[in-house]
Amino acid sequence: MAKDTALIVVDMQVGAFNEATITAVFESEKLLSNVSRLIEKARNAVIPIVFIQHNGGKGHPLEQGTNDWQIHPGLDITGDDFIVQKHTPDSFYDTNLKGILDSNKINRVIIAGIQTEYCIDTICRRAFSLGYDVTLVKDSHSTWNTDDLTASQIIEHHNSLLNEWFVSLKAENEIEFSQF
Repeated sequence: MAKDTALIVVDMQVGAFNEATITAVFESEKLLSNVSRLIEKARNAVIPIVFIQHNGGKGHPLEQGTNDWQIHPGLDITGDDFIVQKHTPDSFYDTNLKGILDSNKINRVIIAGIQTEYCIDTICRRAFSLGYDVTLVKDSHSTWNTDDLTASQIIEHHNSLLNEWFVSLKAENEIEFSQF
């Protein structure tokens, strides 16, 4: 078992899946399923899991303290997991994420979650620049369509852009925590 590896699950919060609030994130069911399997594999390998939770301001779809702000109930969270609160797309900025990783002697991070072009892109680049070995789970992050690009195009573009420079790409079914 790789005791120097952690799974980081970014912004998998109720509001991103709530059709009443906003359009659900692209391929939401597949995303939940893939991330749930990653969590199960990490638990089986006794790998630390860090949940990142975005704290939106008043009126934001992830407004802090609201039901939509909660981490999705379909994900298995235990008292052993870490929950990091953030206010910007950068999960390291003004948070305790680096301290958690360093105090647990984590050198490798496996990243999944939301939102591809903001929080996922930023955490991958920052983790790399801080010296972590970064794996992005290429089929376990998502976003929404924009006026210019579909969510699928954004995901494919970021997988291509980040690959080899900042991250290693692996599909969810290729992630086996014992290999790290």
